Amino acid sequence: MTVNLDLARGVSLASTAPAFLSVWDLHAYYGESYIVQGISFNVHEGEILALLGRNGAGKTSTLRSLARLENPQVTEGEIWLDHAPLHKMTSFEASAQGLGIVPEDRRIIPGLTVEENLKLAQIAPPVGWSLHRIYELFPRLNERRSQEGTTLSGGEQQMLSIARALARDLKVLLLDEPYEGLAPVIVDEIEKTLIHIKEQGMTTIIVEQNAVRALELADRAIILDTGGIVFDGTASEVLENDKLRAEYLAI
Repeated sequence: MTVNLDLARGVSLASTAPAFLSVWDLHAYYGESYIVQGISFNVHEGEILALLGRNGAGKTSTLRSLARLENPQVTEGEIWLDHAPLHKMTSFEASAQGLGIVPEDRRIIPGLTVEENLKLAQIAPPVGWSLHRIYELFPRLNERRSQEGTTLSGGEQQMLSIARALARDLKVLLLDEPYEGLAPVIVDEIEKTLIHIKEQGMTTIIVEQNAVRALELADRAIILDTGGIVFDGTASEVLENDKLRAEYLAI
């Protein structure tokens, strides 16, 4: 099932309102491997988008391309965030524009406490996400603010990784497999946090193998297959379409 995309830059697939994040004809490679094959999509401010597909479909590569990381190498295409041309920027410059990625391995800095990890990431002075506000959102981190970050449980490290991204006063949060290896009760807690920050206007793109959990959280879903988009629509459409889920998500 393929949904035809409106490729007009800055125009939402759902309406004529300007997109907050717009991706136009993006191509990316790992060496000679053609991973992201000319995809285009738009995301509205405050929306949660689930980026789904089987292993090797290009989901993480798409996230890394948006974040302007060195691998994969983007060879063509444009990425616009709130009128800023991210495709012309380094990863550091894209981060400064308000786009941040929470990688699957979390990358908590060894030897630093929870609070030191947060302060290292925080812009000065903080505009939206002060330490006080972050600790209100993550009371567990407040309780462990003096504990070394790498000694936290897996779920707490994931919370710290998300909190550290927020400390940079993000506009768009990119999450790569945030539920990986976590108990269902911790997943529930992280989902509540993501809903809370969505209510405060955060735009989020989530890559997650647990497709059902991601779809239940998301407003929209994009399904990738061999580096291209095969579906772009509402999350509820995917949940209600057995054939689509079986063919592209194996669920």
